[in-house]
Amino acid sequence: MKKTLGAIFGVIKFILWIAIIALLAVVLTQRVTNNEKGFLGIRIFTVVTESMVPKYNVGDAIFVKEVAPEELKVGDDITYLGKVDSFKDKFVTHQIIEIEKKDDGKYKIITKGIANDEKDPEIEDSQVYGRVLYKTKIISYFNGVIGNLYSMYFVVVVPLAIMIFFEFRAFRKDDDLDEEDDEKIKNDEDKDEENEENLDISEKNETKKERRKRRRHKRRNK
Repeated sequence: MKKTLGAIFGVIKFILWIAIIALLAVVLTQRVTNNEKGFLGIRIFTVVTESMVPKYNVGDAIFVKEVAPEELKVGDDITYLGKVDSFKDKFVTHQIIEIEKKDDGKYKIITKGIANDEKDPEIEDSQVYGRVLYKTKIISYFNGVIGNLYSMYFVVVVPLAIMIFFEFRAFRKDDDLDEEDDEKIKNDEDKDEENEENLDISEKNETKKERRKRRRHKRRNK
C-alpha cells in the first residue's frame, strides 16, 4: 500500500513539475521577446477591463494560441494588438463579430466586447496574437489575490522553481549515493571472492545481482 501511494504521489509530482516548467517557459518566452513570440505558439494575457464580462472578469488569466487566419470564425474570442484610437498599443481580447477575406488574401476582422455597445475598429489578421484557448482558474485565483500577474510569478512561480531546483539536487544526491553504494558493494564482492568459504549457504546461492540488490537495500535502511 505504501509503495502504491508513493508511486501515485510520484506521478502527481511529475505532472506538476511538467506543468510548472511549461508555464515558466511560456512566461519567459513572452517576456524575453516582448510578446513577439509564444512558447509553442501559446501566450498568457491578463484581462484588465470589464468589456468581456461575464465571460472574463478583470484579473482573469487566459491562454491564447496562435492560429492560422483561415481558422478564425465569428464567435471566436481573440487577442490582438490595437493600432488606432484608444486601442493603440493595447492588447485587446474581444469576440469576432465579422470576418472577411479580402482580394489581397488578408483578412478583415471586426470584434466587439460582449459587454460593450459599440464594435471595435477594423483590424487585420496580422494584428492577431491568437484565439483564446481557455481561462485558467488557478492562475486567475492567485492573480486576483495578488493583484498583478507578474507579481504572482514572483510569489508563486519563482518559489516553485526553487522547489524544482532542490528536487533536482535531491535526485543528484540519490545518484551519488547509488554510485557510493555500488563502490562499497563492489569492495564487498571482491572480499567475497577472496573469502568464499566464509559466506553462509544463503549467500552462496545468491547471484551477484541479487547480492548487490540486497546489500544496497540494507545500506539504505541502516
